[in-house]
Amino acid sequence: MRPWALLLLLLGALRSGGSPARNVLLLLADDGGFEIGAYNNSAIRTPNLDALARHGLVFQNAFTSVSSCSPSRASILTGLPQHQNGMYGLHQDVHHFNSFDGVRSLPLLLSHAGVRTGIIGKKHVGPGAVYPFDFAYTEENSSVLQVGRNITRIKALVRRFLQSQDQRPFFLYVAFHDPHRCGHSQPQYGAFCEKFGNGESGMGWIPDWKPQIYHPEQVQVPAFVPDTPAARADLAAQYTAIGRMDQGIGLVLQELRSAGFLNSTLVIYTSDNGIPFPGGRTNLYRSGTAEPLLLSSPEHPQRWGQVSPAFASLLDLTPTILDWFSIPYPAYSIFGTRQVQLTGKSLLPALESEQPWATAFSSQSHHEATMYYPMRAVQHGPFRLIHNLNYKMPFPIDQDFYVSPTFQDLLNRTRAGQPTHWDRSLHQYYYRERWELLDCSRDPSERQNLAPDPRYAQTFQQLRAQLLKWQWDTGDPWVCAPDAVLEEKLSPQCQPLHNEL
Repeated sequence: MRPWALLLLLLGALRSGGSPARNVLLLLADDGGFEIGAYNNSAIRTPNLDALARHGLVFQNAFTSVSSCSPSRASILTGLPQHQNGMYGLHQDVHHFNSFDGVRSLPLLLSHAGVRTGIIGKKHVGPGAVYPFDFAYTEENSSVLQVGRNITRIKALVRRFLQSQDQRPFFLYVAFHDPHRCGHSQPQYGAFCEKFGNGESGMGWIPDWKPQIYHPEQVQVPAFVPDTPAARADLAAQYTAIGRMDQGIGLVLQELRSAGFLNSTLVIYTSDNGIPFPGGRTNLYRSGTAEPLLLSSPEHPQRWGQVSPAFASLLDLTPTILDWFSIPYPAYSIFGTRQVQLTGKSLLPALESEQPWATAFSSQSHHEATMYYPMRAVQHGPFRLIHNLNYKMPFPIDQDFYVSPTFQDLLNRTRAGQPTHWDRSLHQYYYRERWELLDCSRDPSERQNLAPDPRYAQTFQQLRAQLLKWQWDTGDPWVCAPDAVLEEKLSPQCQPLHNEL
């Protein structure tokens, strides 16, 4: 047994005696955004998330490393970007993407170090041998509606996990399916499954849920979403699903408190990617990658209720959780002899004092199998640089977003030549420049591309060099694309294609 594993087991034995062992609870929203009171949305009621924010640190500049479900979840659970861990796109059905067999995920590392692991809700990653959990109720063995949206069922499963007689420290990952769209899969429950379990005829009943109904005129429309009746109705349905998740989070935290673990558990709340609206999920704009991130540590009350401008990435969660458990990251290789290096950082220093972090990277290759639109991006301070590798093709649209009321209305208005009440045209959304340099402080809508502007040439070159270095450091197979071929067998280098790009 590894020395730190023995130490963790000894600490676990203290649970009923001296100081309690450290634990982690990770709460993940599915396509969640900033529709939270703690992030200054006054139109929605999220009392449980707001209470968690008052007992934790709120990050203003947290980003996912990829704006797609399975790739983001794999990156969260490995600390490696999608192009490095192999989860290039969605895991389920015909898409069938998986992480590489040699990847050592967070649950695998924790298990080897003597930490008990559990997952409740949406897993959406594979293969199983790479992502093993001791306790698992997911779409692989249950209805995802029941383990991801039925908060009474989720409460019961959390209670079962916490009431175990297992004395090891634990990592519990509760992955809600709210507020993901469901109009493409279970349309009888509404665009966001907002009717599921509301007690109406045919909808079922979730005993612990008190549905909150919102009207279109009440919602706050994000700047990147068309301000139309259809989009407002869509957002109102999304708010109801978020309310269900918020009440579920309250139930989970109450179970943690009742079991006596609240004062020994680091609680993390975030989301996998942007909201499923135009400019959101599947985009590497700030609107598609910025995420809520709350860190509530019982050991750092001095930071409770504070807001941090420091940059954080969801790639930081694996290093943070390993650091919390005092587990070193192992040296290993996925292919050949090249060692895997985490490019993320532990966020625990931010719980002590403000940090100067100001950079975040993103990498996307697919969403659905047919949606090949590789992008790489870096944001440093106010500037974001996006490299659209497949820029001569139209930006692809995924299935559940396509059938959404918001996008159908946008299509209909565009075809009819009517005002879309959007800050761009559909043509501009589909067809993008190869390089997009954006100043998010002066241009929060991310509409003005500064890449061709000679006044920003130095900024462009600095960010491009930063992005290229990160791609090399993380073994990105796309590092030479689209105008060169990576030849890496002898001496890794880009060989030019002379393809007029």
